[in-house]
Amino acid sequence: MNQGLKDWDSPYHTLIGEYIYGNRLHRAVLERQLNKTGVYRSQHQILMFIAKTPNSSQKDIAKTFHVSTATIAVSLKKLEKGGYIKRIVDQEDNRFNKICITEKGSQVVESSMKFFRYVEEQMFLGFSEEEMNCLEGLFKRMNMNLQNLMTETEKEGHR
Repeated sequence: MNQGLKDWDSPYHTLIGEYIYGNRLHRAVLERQLNKTGVYRSQHQILMFIAKTPNSSQKDIAKTFHVSTATIAVSLKKLEKGGYIKRIVDQEDNRFNKICITEKGSQVVESSMKFFRYVEEQMFLGFSEEEMNCLEGLFKRMNMNLQNLMTETEKEGHR
């Protein structure tokens, strides 16, 4: 057998495949539920942020999500049109709007939080506390290894 093809059968490749498959399943389950709300994933993330940090500005939200204010403006416009948020003119500086969640938006956030908790519980069904702690440690170590690799490849100029 060709050596390159044997590499695909490595234990590393198998583990990475399971990790990626789990991430895709998790995302698919969440998106299926979120799509029922009428709020798409990126908008939902913004809605969750606004619920957690009321009276944020468009600039604050853009900074948090590392995107342009124009990108956030598009999502905010859709959320406002859907009745999930409202903008309130800042009394101290009327050039800025404070972004607030509406009752409709709060209901979406509350039902989403319940669903997220349910998914988490189902995802780790049958895991002992010891197994959860072990898995957390393994993920942290794996992520640290990846962070070190990122640093290393940045220094070498790899992309």
